Amino acid sequence: MLNHSGSLDRVFQALADTTRRAVVERLVRGPASVSELARPLAMSLPAVMQHLQVLEACGLVRSEKVGRVRTCRLEPAVLRAAEGWITAQRTVWEHRLDRLGDHLSAQRDSPNQGSTP
Repeated sequence: MLNHSGSLDRVFQALADTTRRAVVERLVRGPASVSELARPLAMSLPAVMQHLQVLEACGLVRSEKVGRVRTCRLEPAVLRAAEGWITAQRTVWEHRLDRLGDHLSAQRDSPNQGSTP
């Protein structure tokens, strides 16, 4: 679980790349081998492995090797922690925008004080 900003920073840095987001989107559907993850990507297998290493380093993905096959799985708790941070930020901004809307409505509804046409 993410318990400090450094971990959260690494998750968002990992998700900043389109290839890594595509891998995460694929793993949402269930575990997949590295070759299955690499198939739709226009890059070499070693390049895909580098992306997987970044995802593993931040905790979003876990992998295990059985024989010659490495299978990757998404770690939903880490994704939920990032989602929780985003939700908290959205809640703060929604509250601020609601207050701004209330303020603007009050301004519009009150007579202009001290102004001359």
